[in-house]
Formats: sequence, structure tokens, C-alpha cells
Amino acid sequence: MHNTLVFEKYRLEDLASFTNLVSEDDVMKYISGKGLTAEQARIKFDSILDINQDPDLGYFKVIDSQTHLLLGDCKLVNYKKDPSVFELGYLLRKEFWGQGLGTKICESMLALATDLNSQKDVIGIIDPQNAASKRLLTKFGFKSFFMGIEDNIATEKLILKRTASK
Repeated sequence: MHNTLVFEKYRLEDLASFTNLVSEDDVMKYISGKGLTAEQARIKFDSILDINQDPDLGYFKVIDSQTHLLLGDCKLVNYKKDPSVFELGYLLRKEFWGQGLGTKICESMLALATDLNSQKDVIGIIDPQNAASKRLLTKFGFKSFFMGIEDNIATEKLILKRTASK
């Protein structure tokens, strides 16, 4: 059983850990279709470091506080297509799937979103084939509002409405 999760923003010295994580086909199956090459990982990592200049938002390593193992990562960022909405995301190493860690990560990222702006809606973007992520997001009240192809990738978008109804 996992102890408390620790969330730490990626730093320059984390490139090797990040590359190792995102190079696994199983981990990346529902994100990019397959693991990233070292070059693709570096490009993505550089963009993460840019985003992580924000003092509050960004990409976080998910670490087990007891074992200090890197379990995966997650993000809470401004959605690039609509910065008035947060985007939540996460990925876990395959050996940690199905252990309730996604729930703990979502709880933590939603708590952060609430601390930063409790009125700002939160979006989750998933592969429509990823039933586990869809179950997780709907458990937290996210509702599907888009299913189709975006950027040449099968995409489903779910939103958690937090603004007062007009």
C-alpha cells in the first residue's frame, strides 16, 4: 500500500527520469499512442520546464513518500486552447495501475485548482478508449462534451463545471 503521495515540479535534473517514464509504450498508449523517443521526450520536457516557470501551475512528479519511487506524473495547467479553464492530466507507470493512485492524484490536483481559483472549470482530455480514465473523471463529476479527432488523435474531452450557473 502506498503512503502519502508527494508532488514535486519537474526540474532540469529530472530529464532522465522523465524520459524513462514516457518512453514506455504501455504508459503512453493513451497519450501519444506509443512511447516517446529520446528526442521527443527532450522536446516535451523543455516545454514542461517553460510551463513550470509559473509559480503555482505545472507538471509534477508523483512520488511515493515512503519509497521515494517515481510513480508517474501529473499536471494542472491553463488549457492551451482556453486559458480561462484549467487542464488536469496524469500518467502512471504500468505497475501502479489499478491501485487507486489516479484517484489520489485527481483529488490533489482538484484541491490545487480549488486553492488557486475555485470558480475556474477544469478539463480532462483522454483517449476515448481509456475506460479507466473516463471512469475516474466521471467519478469526480466531469461530463463529456467533445468526442472526435483533434490534432490527428482520437480525443474525448470532459469538463468539471465549477462556475456559478448563469
